Amino acid sequence: MPKLSYENIISLRMERQHLTIKAGKDEYNALYRDTQPGQNVYWNGFGDPPSLTYRADFNDIEYNRERQRERELIKGRFCGGNLGWIVPEDLELFACAFIKPLLKPTPWQSAFLELIEHEGPMNIQQMKESTGMLVKEITPVLHRLQEAFLIYEDQNDGEWDRGWYKFTEMFPDADLMKYSRIDALKILIKRFSYRNVIFDMDMAKSFYKLPAKEIRAAVESLTSENILLESDGAYLLKDDFDLLQSYSGEVPKAVYAMHRNDFLVKSNEHVLKEKYRHAYSDTLYYLLIDGEFCGAAVGKFRYTPEVEDIIVDIRQEDAIARKNEILQAVHVLCGANNPIKRYQGEKI
Repeated sequence: MPKLSYENIISLRMERQHLTIKAGKDEYNALYRDTQPGQNVYWNGFGDPPSLTYRADFNDIEYNRERQRERELIKGRFCGGNLGWIVPEDLELFACAFIKPLLKPTPWQSAFLELIEHEGPMNIQQMKESTGMLVKEITPVLHRLQEAFLIYEDQNDGEWDRGWYKFTEMFPDADLMKYSRIDALKILIKRFSYRNVIFDMDMAKSFYKLPAKEIRAAVESLTSENILLESDGAYLLKDDFDLLQSYSGEVPKAVYAMHRNDFLVKSNEHVLKEKYRHAYSDTLYYLLIDGEFCGAAVGKFRYTPEVEDIIVDIRQEDAIARKNEILQAVHVLCGANNPIKRYQGEKI
């Protein structure tokens, strides 16, 4: 197999992520579909709609707020039981990939399911009044029923007073057995590969948070079908392998502070957490410099992100030359008025 150009892979990835040229509405919709489930900006975006930060040539938070309002984005628990937003046409796909069947419900799980079936839709305050339970006791029960796709939380606005429905009431035609988990994963991994250009098993596991054996089964099936090709322990679409034989792109010189719910961060979370260990409370952002992760902003999340230090692992002369550019990239997310205390351990 011909050797692939790493620079071309990075260039194509930045292009596919619309970090080279921002996406219009149609391009954005395709990007959102491929990088689902969408999440809001980590820590900064409580209650906000999901965002593909930096990718759109319009205000995608407001765009997705409207999509939520019109139920063109729907909420569920998918990767590792985490909340995310998907387009309704992919509901069956995501349900089949991430459903956690409730084979032996606890008495409280059975009781709440029956309550919602008979009295629903209900909000949590109404459940509290009906059962006498505390909110902190109710929410784990609801989350488990949600993971089993037995109930649905209808959050089509930013209000906290939202109803919980029986899943089949909201989606009577949804076929939760339309795909096997492996077949559903094969569809998702093709999308994942397209937007990352090249990936390995650990990346897919990091993003989808499913057992390694299931990820491997899906990848091996795609490889046997000649949809994916293996290259030095990594995988890419055969179409992309063919494209990269003639593709010639330039890696954009740019710095982005990527929040922890970003698609590229989640795809590489397993590596980033290990690589950028530090003594501070939180990793606030990871730094994407010229298409590669090369550092982190660290500190503490409080009412606003408090940036204690910026760590970069590029050449020292480049770290000095690009200091202002890197600081500015972090300020885009943490706020222009939030002070950054240190850069490479030295006080600013």
